Amino acid sequence: MDISSIQKESFLFLKSLEVNNNREWFNDHKDQYKALEADVKKFYQHLLEQMRLHDDIERLKMFRIYRDVRFSKDKTPFKIHFAGSFSRAGNRLRGGYYLRLKPGESFIAAGFWDPNKEDLLRIRKELEMDASDFRKVIQQPSFTKTWGNLQGDELKTAPKGFEKDHPDIDLIRKKQFIFVKNFTDAEVFAKDFLQVANVSFKMIRPYFDLMSDILTTNLNGESLLD
Repeated sequence: MDISSIQKESFLFLKSLEVNNNREWFNDHKDQYKALEADVKKFYQHLLEQMRLHDDIERLKMFRIYRDVRFSKDKTPFKIHFAGSFSRAGNRLRGGYYLRLKPGESFIAAGFWDPNKEDLLRIRKELEMDASDFRKVIQQPSFTKTWGNLQGDELKTAPKGFEKDHPDIDLIRKKQFIFVKNFTDAEVFAKDFLQVANVSFKMIRPYFDLMSDILTTNLNGESLLD
């Protein structure tokens, strides 16, 4: 296996699973799935090794293919994608990386998916006080060329305690602070896909460095770390 790219067979399996999303079919093809999963895991592991050359990554978490359908209207038992996340090490380094592989809908993402209420308030307070450094980082041409614009769920109005006419309310309303880069299937199968994903993740570092600084200090700039 070429661990720098994803094999087409993996996507062919996922497409077949999409139209045969039931336990009987999956059990009949489980050996094939396990072999393909092992190859995909090797790709993620190799990407992890490359990322550790430029960041302190604590662990890789591969998500299971089995869906939790208890509270979902969709009762199909299996996901039709591979996915994994890369966690940065320690309280000192904030932010996370994510890679999803799905026919026609593959992407990498980086940022803050579900900040706890304390972190979310701290980010909003920073943006309320001065968002200039934040905007400078995310509007750098080299950054936007790779990652585009800031994404994530947001409130329809100002959060409680914030002015709705604040000049940076577009940022303060955010509940998530993430960046997403999409890939075509051809790009996923290309021999340089792993390198492209790794370089893209490396490009997010100015953003992570700024956010880590915000989330490890108070509004006076004093460290909250022991």
